[in-house]
Amino acid sequence: MRQLINPKTFGRPSIGLALFGCTNRPFYHICIFPDRSLGRRYEENIIEQVGTFDPLPNAKNEKLVSMNIGRMKYWIGERNAQISVPVLELLGLSGLFPIHPKTYVRAKEQRETLAQQVAALQAATSTPSEETEKTPES
Repeated sequence: MRQLINPKTFGRPSIGLALFGCTNRPFYHICIFPDRSLGRRYEENIIEQVGTFDPLPNAKNEKLVSMNIGRMKYWIGERNAQISVPVLELLGLSGLFPIHPKTYVRAKEQRETLAQQVAALQAATSTPSEETEKTPES
């Protein structure tokens, strides 16, 4: 585990995602950061790494997440760490917390987008002869 900063000398810690991937291949570490006033997104400010998140689906269409649940419980319960929204969503999907409302909103938006795409595809594949047969004759 990474421990780069002495956590006892800083304020309230926070749990968030740190980007460690490339431009077209993001990969995140779930990390404990010191007080938000010190900045967050670079390696020198990480207190401890407690997990990883790969947002791109693999060959089996899975997004991989690994977390050290024991350490997450310690930082949330004992050290009263703030939790960012993306990490709250991951914790909700893992069953440690209730599912975050943003997860439901995102799922609804994706269902609507998919329904629009299917309707557009069906409209594009219908032939003009079928449309003239469906219209009532005057």
